[in-house]
Amino acid sequence: MIAIAFLMLFLASITGYLVNRQAALAIRSGGTRLHSLAGFHGLYSLLLIMVPALLLILLWLVLQPVVIERMVMNGLPAGTLEGLDSGAVQLIQAEIRSIAGGRVFGTPDPWKLEAAERMNSLQGRAGWLLLTVLTGLMAAALVFSRSRVSAEFRARQGVERIVLGLMLSCAVVAIFVTVGIVLSLVFESLRFFSMVPVTEFLFGTRWEPQMPIRADQVAAEGAFGWIPVLLGTLVITVVAITISVPIGLMSAIYLNEFASTRFRAVAKPILEILAGIPTVVYGFFAILTVAPALRAAGAALGIPVAPNTALAAGGVMAIMLIPFISSFADDALAAVPRSLRDGSLALGATRSETVTKVLFPAAIPGIAGGVLLAVSRAIGETMIVVMAAGLMASMTINPLDSVTTITVQIVTLLVGDTEFDSPKTLAAFALGLMLFLVTLAINILALRIVRKYRELYD
Repeated sequence: MIAIAFLMLFLASITGYLVNRQAALAIRSGGTRLHSLAGFHGLYSLLLIMVPALLLILLWLVLQPVVIERMVMNGLPAGTLEGLDSGAVQLIQAEIRSIAGGRVFGTPDPWKLEAAERMNSLQGRAGWLLLTVLTGLMAAALVFSRSRVSAEFRARQGVERIVLGLMLSCAVVAIFVTVGIVLSLVFESLRFFSMVPVTEFLFGTRWEPQMPIRADQVAAEGAFGWIPVLLGTLVITVVAITISVPIGLMSAIYLNEFASTRFRAVAKPILEILAGIPTVVYGFFAILTVAPALRAAGAALGIPVAPNTALAAGGVMAIMLIPFISSFADDALAAVPRSLRDGSLALGATRSETVTKVLFPAAIPGIAGGVLLAVSRAIGETMIVVMAAGLMASMTINPLDSVTTITVQIVTLLVGDTEFDSPKTLAAFALGLMLFLVTLAINILALRIVRKYRELYD
């Protein structure tokens, strides 16, 4: 039904555009001058039909499953859910949904089969109701937009108001999503800090979150000092930035100032291909190629190298960050006014001196901002670290040792049994909050650097 609804929306929008455009052209052909172009009349009808109908479909998709499941659960036989906790009720809901989708395992109870049949019936009725309401809404919008076609109607302003409303709505949604993410992190982190002291988390030097979350499990007491995890994150980030920044900057300088146009046209797209490679592929490269090579080199030199090392993860992460830094630096160098470059060369400076004494200082805001954003990217990377660095937290700054990062621990803590009433699970939100604060501080620093130094070269 949803596919049919979107098809109806597409056809109605195109119809509205053509009808209003043709009506406007008919008015103009009669010798009357239109205030707006005929295309704006058609676009006004298209937007007036599409926007409300699309909002209706999206709202329907969000609310329909919730309403139908509640109706189905309320229609279960009396006493079926008595004495069950929320987890057991959710399991029953999941089983009913599975049966309704045709995935039957074993021999379900008769009342579950009846509930699944009722769910399918309600979903069918809801689909037909959606098509009916959608047809009425689009027809009303089509009639209303057609009635607005006249020589005096300001169709262009109407289109601009609708587009402005859409952009404002998108901005508001983005703000509310950000606020929701922050509030969820803060709320769950407060629950964690009610079980684990803040001082232990911030200043503890042991990270062993394994602890029993059910009565029949046996595990350690648990230690939640995040310093080893933060230290591992910093070690890998430093390795990645130490390798990627010089290579990225040098490649940008060469491509921008010294390379021929033909070489730049070939080399720059090849360099940027690295940015499109999935991080899991980088992870495979790190664990299958880089890590064994480091172990072999360490064995040949008599240096102990762990199977999973921060150097392997950071080195491969650096390859991923090179096009990121190079692109920012290239854009920053290209944005330097041509007059500065020509003036330096006219005074007798060589091209190398022009780059080091004029262009590079003038491009520092963009370059520094790009480097700090690359640091944020490195701190938030997960897949490469999961595959190449390890899972054990340790207090070390040796890049040849196995370390772990904040993102890896968040993934580890949320895999498996995820009942949100244990410090083991809630620790992931505390780590997420700290990661958010760290990356936020780095981004703010990048913006301040760009704004502070950009004024010197405007």
